[in-house]
Amino acid sequence: MAGKIVKLPDSVANQIAAGEVVERPVAVVKELVENSLDAGARSIEIQFEQGGKALVRVLDDGVGMSPEDAAMALQRHATSKIRQVEDILRIGSFGFRGEALPSIASVSRFVLRTRQREASEGTELKVDGGREPVLNACGMSPGTEVIVSHLFHNVPARRKFMKTDRTEAAHILQMCRLLAVAHPEVAFSLIEDGHEVFRTPACPDRLQRVREIFGRRRVEDLLPLEFENDGLQVSGLVGRPGVGRSTRAEMITFVNKRPVDSRLLNYALIESYHRYLPRGRYPMAFLFVDVPDGEVDVNVHPTKREVRFRAEPRIRSAVMSGLTEFLASQSRQSLRQAEPVEPVEKPATPEPPRPSVVPQQPRQPASRTDKFPKALTESFPKAELPSPPARPSPDVWRYCGIFQGRLGLFESPDGLIVVNPVAARERILFEQMSASLKQESIPSQPMLIPPMLELAPLEATLLGDQVDFFASIGFTIEPFGRHLFRIRSIPAWLEAEQAEPFVEELVNRIRERGLRPDDKQPALILVARLAAIRAARGFSPKEQSGWEALVKELLQCENPLLDARGRPTFVEQRNSEINRKLMLQPGRADSDSLDGGA
Repeated sequence: MAGKIVKLPDSVANQIAAGEVVERPVAVVKELVENSLDAGARSIEIQFEQGGKALVRVLDDGVGMSPEDAAMALQRHATSKIRQVEDILRIGSFGFRGEALPSIASVSRFVLRTRQREASEGTELKVDGGREPVLNACGMSPGTEVIVSHLFHNVPARRKFMKTDRTEAAHILQMCRLLAVAHPEVAFSLIEDGHEVFRTPACPDRLQRVREIFGRRRVEDLLPLEFENDGLQVSGLVGRPGVGRSTRAEMITFVNKRPVDSRLLNYALIESYHRYLPRGRYPMAFLFVDVPDGEVDVNVHPTKREVRFRAEPRIRSAVMSGLTEFLASQSRQSLRQAEPVEPVEKPATPEPPRPSVVPQQPRQPASRTDKFPKALTESFPKAELPSPPARPSPDVWRYCGIFQGRLGLFESPDGLIVVNPVAARERILFEQMSASLKQESIPSQPMLIPPMLELAPLEATLLGDQVDFFASIGFTIEPFGRHLFRIRSIPAWLEAEQAEPFVEELVNRIRERGLRPDDKQPALILVARLAAIRAARGFSPKEQSGWEALVKELLQCENPLLDARGRPTFVEQRNSEINRKLMLQPGRADSDSLDGGA
C-alpha cells in the first residue's frame, strides 16, 4: 500500500517557492536588478510592459556567466554567494538563497542570455513554466539579459490577486528609484511600455541622483549627512529641521545599500526630530546605515525587506546620537546665518492691563463673513453657504479669555465652558462640505496660475485614480505628464498657496490609512480635519471677536457637541460642580460662605 506522503515534483516545489519570492512583478524586477549589482554591473536597463505582467527585461554589463553556470543557476538552491552555513552570518551580497531564478522561471516564460567578457559567444536558456530548459549559443555583448514574459500564465489564481497595471507599474518605478539612489555609481534607465521613464548616468553622489530621479523640489528640503559613530557608517540625505511630512512615506532607510523596512531606524529618525517637528509630523530621509556583515541578519523574510540587528540598542543609540548632534548643529547654523532685523524704535506707550474676565457688553450681531477666519470664509459667496437650522443664540455665552494659549473660555448661565477651536472648525467645515455635496454645488475658485504638483509613483497613481473624488470636494486636477498634475481650481475654503501641500497631504493620508474615497464619510472627515488644522494656523487666539464668531457658527451646526471624528468641541463645568469643589454655597457671596463656615 502506497504511503500518503509523497515528494513533490521540482516543478510544483518551484511554483510553491515562487509564491514566497515572487509576490508581484516588482519582486521580479528587484531580484533581477540585485543579481546585476552582485555581478558588478555599471549600467543596468530595466524594461517592463503592462505593469510587469506581460514583460520584464533587465540588461546589464556585468561579468556574465559561463554555459555551465547559466544552466546551474536555474537549479534550486544553486548560488555563487555562499558555500557553508557560517556564510549566512556574513552575507555581503544582495542575493544568496539561490531561489529567485528557478522560482521566476517556474511561473513565466523565461529567457536568460549571458556572456563573459573573455568568451567568443554567449549562452541562451529558455524555460516555459518550469519545463526543462533549452540551451543554445547566441551572440551578444558581455553581460546578462533576462526576459520574463507572461508572468503567472500557468498559475491563473495568482494573476487574480495582482492589482491594476498602473498600480503594479508604480511599485516597480518606486523600487527602481530606490535601487538607483542606493547605487549612484551605476547608470540606470527605466522604460515602461516603450516610453523612457528616466535615464540617469553614473553620479558622483546621492544628492545629484536624488535630484535627477525625485526632482529638484525634494532636494531643496534635504541636507547631506555623513558621520561615523560606534563603528557605524551613517550617510544619506535627511530633511531640514522644521520640514516634515504628514506620513512616514518619505522615511526611506537602507542597510548596507539594501532598502529595508526597519522599525528601529524609523524610531531613531522620529525620536531625533522630536524637537524640530510638531507632533504628528514625520521627517524626510534617505538614511543609509552601513554595518559589518556579521552584525545584521538579512535572512529574515523571503523578500529581504526586513533585517534583524545583532545589537539593536547599540545601533539605535549610535544613529540617534549622531542624528541629534547633526540636527542641533544645523539648527545653530541656520540661526547664525539669519540676518538680524534692525528693530524700529517706537515711543514706549504702556499698554493698559486687560482684565481676565471681560464684562458683558452689548455687541452688534456679527456679519456672516465675520464668522470665521479669512482663510476659510471670505471665499464663500453668501448665497452659496448652506443654511444651518436655527440654534439658540450664543449671546448667552460670555467670552472670558484664553486657556493654555489655545483654548477659549466662556461663561454660560450653567457654568464655565472650554472650547477647542480646531474641533469646532472641523465640525463647521464638515457640515458645510456635507451640505454642499448633497446639493452638488461646491464653491470653488479658479487658479490664476495653475500650480504643478509632482508626486512619487504610488501617490501619483492614487491621485490619478481618484481625480473624480477630488472634483467632488471642489478641486479640478488634470494629469499633466508622468506623475505631474495641474491644479486648475480649488475649494473656496482653501487659500491658493495651500493647494499643493494640501493635495499632497490628503493623498498621503488616504494611502497610509487605506481610505476608500468612494466612501464619502471617512474621506470628508479627513478633509475637514486637515482643513481645520491648516485654518488654525492663521487664527489669533487673542482676538475676542474671532472667538465669538467661531462659537456663534458652531452653535448653528446640526451637531455642535462633537467634531467630525466624535471628539468634543467644548466641555462645560457646571456651577454646581464648581461650588462643590470650592465648598461654596449656591446663591451666596464668597464672603458669606467664608463667614458662615460652609
